[in-house]
Order: sequence, then C-alpha cells, then structure tokens
Amino acid sequence: MIMLYFVTGCAGFIAARTTELLIEAGHEVVGVDNLNDYYDVRLKNWRLNKLLEKGEKKFKFYEVDIEDGEALKNIFQKYRFDAVLNLAARAGVRYSMENPHVYLSTNTKGTLNILECMRQYGVKKHVLASTSSLYAGCVMPFTEDQPVNTPLSPYAASKKSAELFSYSYYKLYGIDTTVVRYFTVFGPAGRPDMSIFRFIKWIDSGQPLELMGDGAQSRDFTFVDDIAIGTIAATKLLGYEIINLGGGRNPITINKVINHIEAALGKKAVINTLPFHAADMKETWADISKAKRLLNWEPKVSPEDGFNLSVKWYLDNKEWCQHIKT
Repeated sequence: MIMLYFVTGCAGFIAARTTELLIEAGHEVVGVDNLNDYYDVRLKNWRLNKLLEKGEKKFKFYEVDIEDGEALKNIFQKYRFDAVLNLAARAGVRYSMENPHVYLSTNTKGTLNILECMRQYGVKKHVLASTSSLYAGCVMPFTEDQPVNTPLSPYAASKKSAELFSYSYYKLYGIDTTVVRYFTVFGPAGRPDMSIFRFIKWIDSGQPLELMGDGAQSRDFTFVDDIAIGTIAATKLLGYEIINLGGGRNPITINKVINHIEAALGKKAVINTLPFHAADMKETWADISKAKRLLNWEPKVSPEDGFNLSVKWYLDNKEWCQHIKT
C-alpha cells in the first residue's frame, strides 16, 4: 500500500536518507526544510538534489521553516498525510550555548506547530526525532525509563520539551507518537560539524585535528542507514513510546575512531588537544532491547564498516567536499 509521508528537515542528514528509503520502498513524500546555514548549505543541496531526482510524483519539496505555522497549515490543507516524521531540528550541543533562543523556537515551538497541524487536520501518527543527550547523568546503558531531567545543554532541554508536548497531544487528542532517541549518527554525507566528517577531512588534508579532551570519551556510534530504517519502523501505531535507536554495543572511544580513519586513509593525524567541553557527555551507550521488542529493529552495519563507507564517500566527493567548512 502506497503511503503519503510528511518529512520535516528533509535536506538534513538523517531525514534525507529516511526520505530516500521511503521513496525506494514505493511511498510518496512531501518534504520541508528551511535550508538554514548552520552548516554549509552545499551539503544540504547535494542531499536535496538526490531526492529531487526521484521525480515530482514521488517527492515534493517546500522551502518552509517549521517555525512558520501558517506555511505548515497551507501544506496540511493541501495533502492528507498518513504519518508525519518530524526530523527537523536545530542540532549541535555546543552551538546551543551560543544561540539558545533558536533551539527553543525550532525544536520546541516548531514541534508544537506540527502537532497543532496534525490535530487540526486529523493526522494520527507522529514520529519525533530526539537525542541521547537527554541521558546526561544517567547510568549506562541508557534505558528509556530513566529520568532525563538534567540536560547539559539548551539543545537537550529543547528536545525534552518537544517530547513533553508530544505526550500532551497524545493524551489530549490521541496523536500516536513514537519518540526515537538517536545515538551518535554518522555515515556518508554526514554533518560537517560532527566528528566523523571533520576527522576525515582534517586527516586527509593534513590539517591539525582538534580533539576536545584526551580522546578517551566514547560514543555509541550508529550508522545512518540503520537509523533511517528504525525511524521508518517507528511509524507503527504504538500509543506513546520513547525508543532508543543506537548501536547497542560497547561504546567506542574517540581515539579508536581516529585510529580507524587513519588506517582507512593511509595517513596519520596531527592532533591538537583542547579542553573537554562542559556540554559534552563522557560516554553514551544505548539499551536497544525495546527497539528490538516493539519495532523488530537492531543495527546491521558495524561502526568499522560505517567508518569505511564514510571515508569512501568523502574520497568519491572530495572535489567539492574538501571545501566544506568544518
């Protein structure tokens, strides 16, 4: 059965791959993105152009900001969506300390705008992208039933607010919501403000690699294709659920990541060590048993294979990627 999905932030890293997989599965997608310049727009345009090549029958794009409630209403009036995948967000833990207001207006108010449109136009399924950053201070591996009331950044606080609004709209109006908390997503065409893209570019070019802390901090790396598949699986009607989408393996230290990228490129990194950032978490590690039980989901791509695929994509697109600002 062909479904019509509304995907917010469709030129973003995770949303673009999710949209691509939906189209490849035979579905139709209406996507919005404001194409802001938080990071180099050339990367967003590269992802968007791949989607536009699928044809207007499969993918329609609107340059719309989810902060613009009236523009969203116009879209909801025009289409009858089977589900909304709300993947638009102001991302970046560190930048949220410099410009916290935009995180509130996009991540929280923007989610409220989406929920209001869903309420008014009778759309009953909502998938909300959230973050492992909420687990600061919790015991690992992180489980969805842990209290997440000590966010270390405005970014995390804004995503918690979005989760709470979604719960309210589920209880009040029956909008079925699955919150998917992502754990350190990486892969081809990844964000240039994140470590994998940066490390590949810096090591390949011989530019000094900026490492915050001693590199012993670790992350539960999750390949973007696995995250996209899990996000689509989360369109299942479940009521209101919060579900971790992560690697579910022992976390990998940043030092090991650097070593692997060095091996893949055949080059050594020149490392400049900087102080550990106050908003960063020391470790992340997802318990994914709930995702296995409710979504029949678990990651298929190992971090090592994912790092190799990321390096290969960068080298294949090096002509323009080397000019992307990190």
